[in-house]
Amino acid sequence: MTSLGKRIRMERIFNRSSNKTIIVPMDHGLTMGTIKGIDNMPWIINEVANGGANAVLVHAGIAENGHRGSAKMENTKDIGLIIHLSGSTMLSPNSTHKVLVCSVEEAIRLGADAVSIHINIGADDEPSMLEQMGQVSMSCRHWGMPLIAMMYPRGPKVKNEYSADMVNLATRAGAELGADIVKTNYPG
Repeated sequence: MTSLGKRIRMERIFNRSSNKTIIVPMDHGLTMGTIKGIDNMPWIINEVANGGANAVLVHAGIAENGHRGSAKMENTKDIGLIIHLSGSTMLSPNSTHKVLVCSVEEAIRLGADAVSIHINIGADDEPSMLEQMGQVSMSCRHWGMPLIAMMYPRGPKVKNEYSADMVNLATRAGAELGADIVKTNYPG
């Protein structure tokens, strides 16, 4: 049975009428640096919220920009906050190796409605990323925190990261390790 805390948090990131969600990922700045369009975070999060998104996904240092009470703009609409817990930069010797840069407990202190983690299935360092996901998943179950797993088939044995077989393996791995929502490649 899902904990009350998890049910409440999931309701904050889903439309209660349709039971669907639009989550806008804005965590790419860690990997790529300043990106045109997501350089003024308070403004763009306000635009995304007013455009109908249910939640934004950001790293811990950007979380304050998603707090609607601090916005100095008119027509401020509430939006769910998802904290991304893992990352790497494109300058890393192995940019597919994602490491933990935040914890579930820190995300709770920041007021997050969910957390996310990125795992590259098939990467040479997949075992350490899976181990991190196991630890994050355990913390999420303990705290009643929804977990989004970004599960991508990437690595030397992956011939086509968009094939149905590869996407199936990646999504199943996320489910097996406790993800409530899995984000992956579209095989169509």
